[in-house]
Amino acid sequence: MPLLEIADLHLEIAHRRRSLKILNGVNLKVRAGEMVGLIGETGSGKTLTLMSILGMFPRGARVTKGRIMFEGKDLTAMSPRELRAVRGSEIGIVFQQPRASLNPTRRVADQVADRFQDVLGFRRKQARERSWELLGQVGIPEPKVRGQHYPHQLSGGMCQRVMVGLGIAGTPRLLLADEPTTGLDVTLQMQVMDLIRDLARSAGMAVLLITHDVALVAEYCERVAVMYGGRIMEDGPTEAVLYDPKHPYTKSLVDAVSSLELGREPMAIEGTVPRFFEDVMFCPFVERCPYKTGLCAAKPPEPVATADGSLVACHLAEGTLANAADSKRQ
Repeated sequence: MPLLEIADLHLEIAHRRRSLKILNGVNLKVRAGEMVGLIGETGSGKTLTLMSILGMFPRGARVTKGRIMFEGKDLTAMSPRELRAVRGSEIGIVFQQPRASLNPTRRVADQVADRFQDVLGFRRKQARERSWELLGQVGIPEPKVRGQHYPHQLSGGMCQRVMVGLGIAGTPRLLLADEPTTGLDVTLQMQVMDLIRDLARSAGMAVLLITHDVALVAEYCERVAVMYGGRIMEDGPTEAVLYDPKHPYTKSLVDAVSSLELGREPMAIEGTVPRFFEDVMFCPFVERCPYKTGLCAAKPPEPVATADGSLVACHLAEGTLANAADSKRQ
């Protein structure tokens, strides 16, 4: 049984007497101890999927269908109090923009100590000592000294290390990392990701990494899911998905990264990501897809299993993407 299983998740937001569909049947699994990447352009639904796991919805949003199972328990059926007990202790979170996520008026060691008191019920002295240990564990030099600093006195990389520490303070089974390297230079990105990977391995913790950085996923994740228009378009082993993409959207993302690595102008995907739908009776990528057919505009595709262990939500099924590309050139 997967540690986390999102099954046919639908999320709607009420807006001016209309119901706007934001997530449209999301299916995703994370097994114990593995690192899974969730990639896609801004607006694809990645962060809303993560917030749905935590039960933290924007105003007017509600789950209309589907389940989020964590260790056999349905998170969508839990009360707010029950969800608060799961957050931090069983599911940790590392938000993007650490300076905005940390309290600017409190010293960082105090903020970490608060987490130990709230999640594990430590007494104040014990929580303070444990906070110093944890700051050292995530690579903060001189943790007793740096722990007395306020967030604005630390570098961006140090602040993100503090956020990682807050995320793992309760020794969770699952860590949700939402764009944890945003705003960091390449060297710091690798340091933060190395830290998350090493902590996950040592604790047997699973990680769901939300990012738009395909290269980051290729380096650190065993599996990857590609999201677009509130749905998972392709899901499978990282090597299979990124080096032999079956979905046209995945191929477009990989081609854009490959062109940059070769020193060429990025191969932009024409058009924009749909932000919401009123009715979903078609493939969400149909307007931008170079291989679309009449069927694509008639009904949304169901995921199809491929020989390399992937699931692909495309009417072009296994092996036909290359054939479709050949026919376009003829």
